[in-house]
Amino acid sequence: MTVSKLSQKIGRIQRAPENFLPADFRSDVTKDGLTEARRGFLQKSFLGAVGAAVAAGVGSRALAQAGPDDPAIVTKQEWQTTLGKPVAVQPYGTPSTYEKYLQRRESPGLTRVSASSVAFSPLQGFFGIITPSGLHFERHHQGWYDIDPNKHRLMINGMVKKPLVFTMDDLMRLPSVSRIHFIECGANTGMEWGNVAVPTVQYTHGMLSCCEFTGVPLSLLLEMAGADLKKGKFVLAEGNDGSGMTRTIPMEMALDDVLVVWGMNGEMLRPENGYPLRLVVPGVQGVSWVKWLRRIEVGDKPWATKDEAAHYIDMMPDGLHRQYSSIQECKSVITTPSGGQQLLTTGFYNVSGLAWSGRGKIERVDVSVDGGKNWSTARLESPVLDKSLTRFNIDWVWDGKPAILQSRAIDSTGYVQPPNRMLREKRGTRSIYHNNAIQSWQVGENGELSNVQVG
Repeated sequence: MTVSKLSQKIGRIQRAPENFLPADFRSDVTKDGLTEARRGFLQKSFLGAVGAAVAAGVGSRALAQAGPDDPAIVTKQEWQTTLGKPVAVQPYGTPSTYEKYLQRRESPGLTRVSASSVAFSPLQGFFGIITPSGLHFERHHQGWYDIDPNKHRLMINGMVKKPLVFTMDDLMRLPSVSRIHFIECGANTGMEWGNVAVPTVQYTHGMLSCCEFTGVPLSLLLEMAGADLKKGKFVLAEGNDGSGMTRTIPMEMALDDVLVVWGMNGEMLRPENGYPLRLVVPGVQGVSWVKWLRRIEVGDKPWATKDEAAHYIDMMPDGLHRQYSSIQECKSVITTPSGGQQLLTTGFYNVSGLAWSGRGKIERVDVSVDGGKNWSTARLESPVLDKSLTRFNIDWVWDGKPAILQSRAIDSTGYVQPPNRMLREKRGTRSIYHNNAIQSWQVGENGELSNVQVG
């Protein structure tokens, strides 16, 4: 193939339909059908297009023949011939302007007021397992607050020998630990219970994040207060926000791996994530990770607070409610390619996604490209950690025919992520919370991916 033909091929890739990116990125379209952000994105992706062309049969000889009429290869750019920007123009760093489309996004109409709503993380644009602090999903019950850490206090009371009140300085003087864990809202993927309601992985699974958290083990604070571990079977965590968020946590869990944290990804918590103090309860639905934490009370029975008696409970097929079902069961999802994206050419693709379990580590992830008829084992990328996201990858060559992409995770307890049919047989279709069914992405002949439900 000549260079001119190669350029034409790349041009066809660049002029791909707008739904190459999620619908939220299709805005402010110019006359030639491209957004300014997408134009920069596609120009930046030149080498990726060359890679696709090579996979399609363009050899290195064609690239070696590039001449002066190929500016993307031979013309020197401004950044190659001028002095760059000085240090500390931005005292706190921000992403490139070419990455501005990657944002948390609220789903319009999901709640009556945005102060009690959700901002979904853009999982389709993430690499590895760590969620950038600025893209961590948000879920609020009465808005967020930027609380003065000098005025914030944490009380330990109830069935203890010595009730204590800690300042932030007191807590940060104690021996700290740092651990990587995922946090998932109990309602994540909730809209998939009844039917396929949302088009992209940002909205199907975006109430999910994974960070390095730094703080002090709750067990140490309970020990300092002299908690009654014989009669005290539960702790109550209370937040400092207007919703009065309070959650019951079993004592055995509190003494295991629960943390009282002030740090996230190497810096202080963000206000929307509970600054200056929050609880981290690994493996448990995010509502129990109480933000703006102000009190821990030791008691001998569950408190049955409003958010435990009326919310975050599972409606079973017989009409009864299942309460205190807080563990996030084994789950996975393919994040790229995924709904709202488009495969621009046939050939090689790296299928990538995330897997997690509230009961331990991920042992294996299988991937199917034919709707679950056949499965292949994916590569688990390190690190593989307890109650953390695990990145998986698998090679796939698309032949241009329709396909259905699925992933199925298995955790260290032997639990296998169920298909929709199996989960609905046990739980019905009237639930909102704890949907960990296998997700399916349908690939059309034109390469467009959409959300479908299979099995």
